[in-house]
Amino acid sequence: MGARLLFRAIIMGPPGSGKGTVSERIVKTFGLKHLSSGELLRTNLRNETEFGLLAKSFINEGKLVPDAAITRIILHELKEMHQSNWLLDGFPRTLRQAEELHKVYQPDTVINLNVPFETIKKRLTSRWIHPGSGRVYNVEFNPPKITGIDDVTGELLIQRNDDKPETVTSRLQAYEELTQPVLEYYRNKGILEVFSGTETNKIWPKLRAFLGKKLPPLS
Repeated sequence: MGARLLFRAIIMGPPGSGKGTVSERIVKTFGLKHLSSGELLRTNLRNETEFGLLAKSFINEGKLVPDAAITRIILHELKEMHQSNWLLDGFPRTLRQAEELHKVYQPDTVINLNVPFETIKKRLTSRWIHPGSGRVYNVEFNPPKITGIDDVTGELLIQRNDDKPETVTSRLQAYEELTQPVLEYYRNKGILEVFSGTETNKIWPKLRAFLGKKLPPLS
């Protein structure tokens, strides 16, 4: 018997483009294991692991966690998932991360959610989070049951500094500058698929149909 072919995908898109929602739907529909670099970072910070403490030292100084450190922890997690189909979310963010990842794993497809910046600005400034879990609410289309309160724990929600209107524009510009070379890298490899739109519910059917040609949906 031949080895089972595994399917490996990356999802990209600016903050607020709907990556979290789309990732959940992909996982639910196709059964991929989901690895989110943001969730991984939060878990390590919360548990004060070696990586968490290292990351915290950079974050406290207002610096980005170095490529080498992020890449190492991501590759470690992917090694644990080596027999699974997986979806990688929030990584790679830089060309160097993409090149290091490619030395070990060659993704089958890279999905890019192309959502207009004006749409994203509106979404992000309506966004509130539960700091403990990272649960996200949007006052326009996914509000908490009680304004300002997390549905699960009853704790207060916060608006991150990142989601305040004055910082959203610079975040989006920084994202574009950083990830443009990454998108170009995958475009040159012939594995970049771009899905454009302003609403996740309209992007999803196209994305589902695309993945359905590569993977059998769960029954």
